[in-house]
Amino acid sequence: MILSKKAQQISASITLAITAKAKKMKEEGIDVIGFGAGEPDFNTPVNIQQAAINAIQNGMTRYTAASGIAELKSAIVDKLKNENNLTYKQSQIIVSTGAKQCLANALQAILNPGDEVIIPIPYWVSYPELVKLADGTPVFVETKEENFFKYTPELLENAVTLNTKAIILNSPNNPTGTVYSKDELKFIAEFAKKHDLIIISDEIYEKLIYDNIEHVSIASLSQDTYERTIVINGLSKSYAMTGWRMGYAASSEEITKLMSNIQSHTTSNPTSISQYAAVEALRGDQSTIKEMILEFKNRRNYMVERINNINNLSCVKPSGAFYVMVNISKLLGKTVDGEVISNSLDFSRVLLEKEKVAVIPGSAFGVDNFIRLSYATSMENIQKGLDRIEDFVKMF
Repeated sequence: MILSKKAQQISASITLAITAKAKKMKEEGIDVIGFGAGEPDFNTPVNIQQAAINAIQNGMTRYTAASGIAELKSAIVDKLKNENNLTYKQSQIIVSTGAKQCLANALQAILNPGDEVIIPIPYWVSYPELVKLADGTPVFVETKEENFFKYTPELLENAVTLNTKAIILNSPNNPTGTVYSKDELKFIAEFAKKHDLIIISDEIYEKLIYDNIEHVSIASLSQDTYERTIVINGLSKSYAMTGWRMGYAASSEEITKLMSNIQSHTTSNPTSISQYAAVEALRGDQSTIKEMILEFKNRRNYMVERINNINNLSCVKPSGAFYVMVNISKLLGKTVDGEVISNSLDFSRVLLEKEKVAVIPGSAFGVDNFIRLSYATSMENIQKGLDRIEDFVKMF
């Protein structure tokens, strides 16, 4: 039996083995400190919880329009206008089962076989695979730590070809925490206009920004940029709603219609209860976000200072999201108890075995001389985990 060649080309997560091992160790009662979390360690705010309970009790549990309920689209339109200076109609909005489904819908809506999509390295693990599932070809741009892992004009011009269809922008960025300034977004917008590219702007971490840095949506820069941008966003990170699976996208009516058609034949509507909860998230009390940002900032500051005081480790301070990319290049090629640490996967595996700390190897994001640590865990865990990492590095 010949199965799907496309599906067989999709890479499994290279971190599954470490994740599975860490989980097994925890189940065995071993004190494992996990730095892999890609979600806030806070509970969903009570007002949002209550809105979901009310929706259930009021019978809001049936099918909705495939692209989302009008009340939520209206709240999204208002949010984009008030917070991002973007004017959309409800017909330009689609609500999906998480921002990941929005990305999948968008790529399927715009790509034809052979179309290329520019993706920065380090990248979020699903970008290349989603492009391949949509019959596109990922083209990687290797950003530099000294440039805070950002696109530069030279890097982009070296990557573009006659087959380039789109460019993915993720600000704030996973895994680096990079946030693009308005001026930096302008050269990306000019590049997209010059080569007639679609911009896919993943802004899922937009509210998790520190040090009074402003989030700017690239679509707000000009009418041309507005028309060629697909804005991807959601409630998972900002409102601690990862399990609720609430994402949304805003783009031209033409692209939104294609995305909606695709969704109607795959998953149909996102969960009705989550949609009503999302209305409350966007329109209700926002104070819990400020509290979460303050706590994340304190954790970030501590983690960055500690890492940069550990011999042979270093990192740049992220401006957003809740991740730190730790440079381990000075340790690669060295040995621990007779075992050579050749790459980030080796480092992560041996760290888990020796010190019971789980991290994400940089190879998952296309960079093998880094590991990613999440500070979406308690300060107590961060302190204890970094103590163990420091002890581990002393073994080299």
